Amino acid sequence: MKRIVGLTLVMVFLLVEGAIIVVNSKAGESKPLAVVTARDRCPVCGMFVSKYPTWVAQIRLSDDRVEMFDGPKDMLAYYMSPKDFGAGDATVGDVVVRDYYSQEWIDGEQAFYVMGSDVYGPMGNEFVPFETMEAAKNFAKDHRGKRVLLFDEIDNELVQSIRKGHKMMGGMKK
Repeated sequence: MKRIVGLTLVMVFLLVEGAIIVVNSKAGESKPLAVVTARDRCPVCGMFVSKYPTWVAQIRLSDDRVEMFDGPKDMLAYYMSPKDFGAGDATVGDVVVRDYYSQEWIDGEQAFYVMGSDVYGPMGNEFVPFETMEAAKNFAKDHRGKRVLLFDEIDNELVQSIRKGHKMMGGMKK
C-alpha cells in the first residue's frame, strides 16, 4: 500500500512539474502589464475597468506607470494623445490587449483590429483585437465587420470617429 501511495505522489509531482514547464515555455507570450484592481479607472472615460475584463487594454508609460482602459478604443485614444489624458511628459511604451476569442494577452501593436462589427464593447463601437489576421477575418465575416486594420493603420481621426457620442468631458485628468 505504501508503495502505491509513493508512486502516486511521484506521478502527481511529475505531472505538476510538467505543467510548470509547459507554462514556462510560453514565457515569450504577452502578459498583463499590471494586475487589474477594482479601483482602476480608464483615464479616457473614467469607467472602472475591472467591470469589463474581456475588453481591458493596458499601456506602460516611460515613467513605468501602467494605465488601464475599458477597451481598445479608449486605449487608442490615449495612445494618440497621452498628454491630453494626464501622461505629462511620459511617452507610451508597451501596449497589450486581449485577443477577443482566446482572451490571452497579446502585443497591442502587433494585433489585428476589426472595426464596425455587430459586437459592442463597454461603450459601444469598438476595435476588436485578434492575434492573427485569420481570426480577425473570420470574426469580421461572422460579425459584419467593416475593416480589419493593423495597429499602424489606425489614426486619431478613425479613433475619434468611433468614439463619437461616447466621450466623458475630455477624460480623467490625474
